[in-house]
Amino acid sequence: MYGATFGEDESQAREAVVDTDGQAHFDGLIADDSRIEPRDWMPDAYRQTVIRQIAQHAHSEIIGMQPEGNFLTRAPSLRRKAILLAKVQDEAGHGQYLYSAMETLGMSRDEAMDLLHQGRHKYSSVFNYPAVTWADMGAIGWLVDGAAIVNQVAPCRTSYGPYARAMIRICKEESFHQRQGYEALHVLSRGTDEQRRMCQDAINRWWWPALMMCGPPDTESSHTAQSMQWKIKRHTNDELRQKFIDMSVSQVEVLGMTFPDPDLAWNEERGHYDYGQIDWDEMYRVVKGDGPCNTKRIEHRNQAHNEGRWVREASNANAAKQAARAHGKAAA
Repeated sequence: MYGATFGEDESQAREAVVDTDGQAHFDGLIADDSRIEPRDWMPDAYRQTVIRQIAQHAHSEIIGMQPEGNFLTRAPSLRRKAILLAKVQDEAGHGQYLYSAMETLGMSRDEAMDLLHQGRHKYSSVFNYPAVTWADMGAIGWLVDGAAIVNQVAPCRTSYGPYARAMIRICKEESFHQRQGYEALHVLSRGTDEQRRMCQDAINRWWWPALMMCGPPDTESSHTAQSMQWKIKRHTNDELRQKFIDMSVSQVEVLGMTFPDPDLAWNEERGHYDYGQIDWDEMYRVVKGDGPCNTKRIEHRNQAHNEGRWVREASNANAAKQAARAHGKAAA
């Protein structure tokens, strides 16, 4: 078993000791398309890669609650408020499933949360953009959650067992989130001229960040090749992005809206839509902390974490009390 800390010296020492039987068993499981489970031997680089991916996903679920949570008091009807509240609660649950899966690899959620607060762990850059109108709730549900689903269906078959099992439930709930977001935009697209303009404006602002969610282009991705070899990932970033674009075009046409890409056009020879150049410089700026809401998101997360400290302390105290009581009964 590995501890909860991952210092460079410790990591290098582990890598220096090659478990040939364990490596052979691990390689066999990967070759057979079987699952790696927490008690199985695994290379430390595999462990670290899965931790990085699960932690980033979990942090994205928690940070992603913020833009939608801000609209809970501004929903246009009680029905819309109930739907949005249920969605935000789902995202919190997704984060907990993922943190639990991550803990099976030896990193505690407290450690992961500290790394997030220090800026050493990342989350999806799409959540560093502001939500400014009610139409953004629909655009986030349809486009952001839609891109997330395309990214997350493959991890249902990822090689690490606890992550794959968590993703099955998450994807089912995210599919509902996408449908409710699209339905919200559909209502606006059939509304007044002002509502239609609001709908189109939200689509314009969220389209490109949603495409960036699939990750950098394959030529610039430093993790894709190894992750695919270990079957942590099943498709490259560009493959996922193309799939998302292809499925979204017919949907925006039903809305009577457009995507803000003059180069978007069907390519008969490729059997896919061609699309314009994504501003990767912008994506890297946002990832490095220079987005519209980076500072605000982390400050809010730190504030919520600190204000909830008494709840965690009370819960831990109660758990310790119950454990001591159970121990006393067993001793008697």
